[in-house]
Amino acid sequence: MNATTSNGVKDPAARPVGKRARLRHVPGGAALGQDAGHEAQRLAAVILDVLAGVRTPRQAAEALGVSLPRYFQLETRAMQALVAGCEARPRGPGGSADKELARLRRQQERLQRELSRQQTLVRLAQRTIGLSPPKTAVAPPGDKDKSNKRRRRPVVRALRAAEALHRRSQETRSQEAAPAAGTPEIHEQA
Repeated sequence: MNATTSNGVKDPAARPVGKRARLRHVPGGAALGQDAGHEAQRLAAVILDVLAGVRTPRQAAEALGVSLPRYFQLETRAMQALVAGCEARPRGPGGSADKELARLRRQQERLQRELSRQQTLVRLAQRTIGLSPPKTAVAPPGDKDKSNKRRRRPVVRALRAAEALHRRSQETRSQEAAPAAGTPEIHEQA
C-alpha cells in the first residue's frame, strides 16, 4: 500500500495506511536544507556528488566557478561541520542565556539579602558588647593623595563658555560706565 512515483519506484516518504501508520525515515530528511540559502544548497549538492563519485573534484570546482584549492577548502569545511554535527548532544532541554541570566540575578538577590542580614547581625553584636561602629576613613582637607598621580579637575565646556560670557559682559558694562563717569553726557534733542 505504499505510494509509488511516476517511474514506478516506491516513495520512501509515503506513509503506510492502517492502524499502525507511522512516519518512515527518509535519508537526509524531507526538510534537509530548507533553511539554507540557494548557494549553500548548491555547494552541498556538488560536494555530495564528489563524495559519491559522480563528479571529480576538478569538475566540481568548475561547476561552482572556484579554483581547485578553494573547492578543497570548502569540502574540508563541510566535512568538519559533518563531524561536529555527529557529536553527542546532552539530553534534556538545553540551557539558554536567558535562563542563566535569571539564575544569576536570583543568586545575586539572595547574596544581597544574606549580606544585609550579616551586616545587621554585626551591628547588633557590636551594640551588645558596647563597641562603637568603626569610623570611615575620611582624609583631612589638606591631606594629599598617597599616589603620585595628579588629580585633574573636571572642566565642563559649558562652564568655560559661561565664564567667558560673564567676563565679556563685565568688560562691556565697565566700558559703558567709564565714559559716563568721566564726562557728562549731552543728549541731543531732535
